[in-house]
Formats: sequence, structure tokens, C-alpha cells
Amino acid sequence: MKKGFGKRTSNSESLNDIISQVLKAQNLEAPLLDKQAEDAWHKVGGDAFKKFTTKVEARKGVLYLSLSSSVVRNELMMAKSLIIKNLNKELGTDVVKDVVFL
Repeated sequence: MKKGFGKRTSNSESLNDIISQVLKAQNLEAPLLDKQAEDAWHKVGGDAFKKFTTKVEARKGVLYLSLSSSVVRNELMMAKSLIIKNLNKELGTDVVKDVVFL
């Protein structure tokens, strides 16, 4: 008879679920999601807007983008809902509720 690890029991949890529970318990989930939202902007915005973005900061579901061009700021304001949609798609969940252009 083989000894060692047996089959998973029904009370086992995935590693992803355990990590999520630990993050929630330590109040680290929101800062992690904010950081992921900041990183997602660089992917969603791409090189076209990267050179005009001077600062990216996310807090409590709001992404704050400091921009060096008022023309770019106006263009992005017009596409705000699409930007939010694409950011959340990149993140795989509805993290970003609003984008503020500074």
C-alpha cells in the first residue's frame, strides 16, 4: 500500500482562495488592487499615452492620471467609459470605478 499524500478531500481550498482570504484579513486587498490598476493603465494606455502620463495613482477604485498635455486630457475624458471598461477587462474584475484626469 502506497503511503504519502492522498487525494484531495472535499474540504480543501485552492491556493488562490487562501491568498484572497489572507489579503482580506490583513486589509491588504485594496492596496494590491490599486497597484494592479496602476499597472493596468500602462498596458491599456500603451505607448501613445505613456509619454504624456506624468503620474499614475489609484485609491479606492479611482485611478488618478496626471497628464502633461491638455489636448490628451480632453481626448481621454471623451473616452473615459471605454478606458474604465478596458482597465477592468485587463484586471479581470470591476476594480476601477472612475478615472480622474489631472
